[in-house]
Amino acid sequence: MNCEKKQCPCPKTTCASHGKCCDCVVKHRTTDSLPFCLFLDNDGDKSVENYYRKLKLRFEKV
Repeated sequence: MNCEKKQCPCPKTTCASHGKCCDCVVKHRTTDSLPFCLFLDNDGDKSVENYYRKLKLRFEKV
């Protein structure tokens, strides 16, 4: 499986996992947070709890 990504949307370009999707997902899984590329407007909070809160708000507006 090729886990390299040519264009990583994450603004943290100095991160050792930048552009290495598999490494990034593993890192975030161990810290109970989501990678930048999978997160809705996170207001700086990448926690899974905040993700669900934002997702809930998004669907309540529909």
